[in-house]
Amino acid sequence: MHSTNPQAVCVLGSTGSIGVSTLDVLARHPQKYSVFALTARDRIEELAQQCQRFSPRFAVVLDEDKAAQLRRALKSGSGSVATEVLCGVDALCRVAAHEDVAVVMAAIVGAAGLKPTLAAVRKGKKVLLANKESLVMAGPLFMAALAESGAQLLPVDSEHNAIFQCLPYPCESLDAAGVERILLTGSGGPFRTRDPGALDTVTPEEACRHPNWSMGRKISVDSATMMNKGLEFIEACYLFHAKPADIQVVVHPQSIVHSMVQYRDGSLLAQMGNPDMRTPIAHALAFPERIDSGVAALDLIAQGRLDFEAPDDSRFPCLRLAREAMEAGGSAPTVLNAANEIAVDAFLAGELPFTGIARLIEKVMKTTEVVELTDLDAVELADRNARKRALEVLEELNGVRAGEPHPQMRSM
Repeated sequence: MHSTNPQAVCVLGSTGSIGVSTLDVLARHPQKYSVFALTARDRIEELAQQCQRFSPRFAVVLDEDKAAQLRRALKSGSGSVATEVLCGVDALCRVAAHEDVAVVMAAIVGAAGLKPTLAAVRKGKKVLLANKESLVMAGPLFMAALAESGAQLLPVDSEHNAIFQCLPYPCESLDAAGVERILLTGSGGPFRTRDPGALDTVTPEEACRHPNWSMGRKISVDSATMMNKGLEFIEACYLFHAKPADIQVVVHPQSIVHSMVQYRDGSLLAQMGNPDMRTPIAHALAFPERIDSGVAALDLIAQGRLDFEAPDDSRFPCLRLAREAMEAGGSAPTVLNAANEIAVDAFLAGELPFTGIARLIEKVMKTTEVVELTDLDAVELADRNARKRALEVLEELNGVRAGEPHPQMRSM
């Protein structure tokens, strides 16, 4: 028996690539879904346009200056928009946990997405998880909150969504399901065949030019270093109750096979499709139903071939660091994520060479104590301390003050 009322959806991070794709899918099914709240950090013009189109009850931005800017944009736009504009982290949590919301798309990039995503989980919402950092930073706390609230967590990252589709549902134990291992695929990014010795001179523009996917700058750099795959490795351990040894990373340059599950009987199940995030978004949104996503069907004849290879550790040291963090447990993944965010920001700002990203992360991990994460305050403290240490290491690596261009990057 299906409700005739559309399900109210809160899109956290609506102006990013996942948010935009989510709104595209929602717009195809106005009888099934309505947009309750939209949030963004600083893309006010895009957010205003989304509010004009979808008329959400709430729009949330980072601070009061941005809120004032959005209110002006909504007043000057065509048509009447009754959207209430809010600001701040508390407002993000408020709309994510609102009693009228049925579904939350958690697509805020980075550590900023943790609190509102956790707020939605604690209120028992159907949470579509695209913010992998929530699990990387606070995996045990996040999964405990999920078990306590009875919220439904559906992965949206194409790889985790593929694994989810290849496993029985529900799947509380890989061993009981007869799973031998999970094969987590990754494209290898733009530098899969680049000489590792030539990676020092990579520019931010090159790093952000992904061969298959259209993504934001931070996640594009993560893909280029394969830290994105490292974070997904950690996320997969939590999502599927897997040990690090249960998961193998496989480089698949075509991004057609999104991930695979190998079973004890020799079966290997793969989920395939064109590289378009609307497919996993539509799957998670409507689960267990299937709805139109707007994505063209995969033509295997035209595709012609599928290639697989092992990742090159000398080219992608971030993969090793992520595995080491997950094996260490406690606050180690939190430290890894915090150091990575500082390193990527520094690289994009021209303060750190591309190869310096992994060097900075490794030094932070080696010089930061691993502690037990007992609550959200402990997570936030570990995150703050790791960011502080990362900024110190940035200065040590550069021999310059943070905020000044790295000598190797000044000509860019």
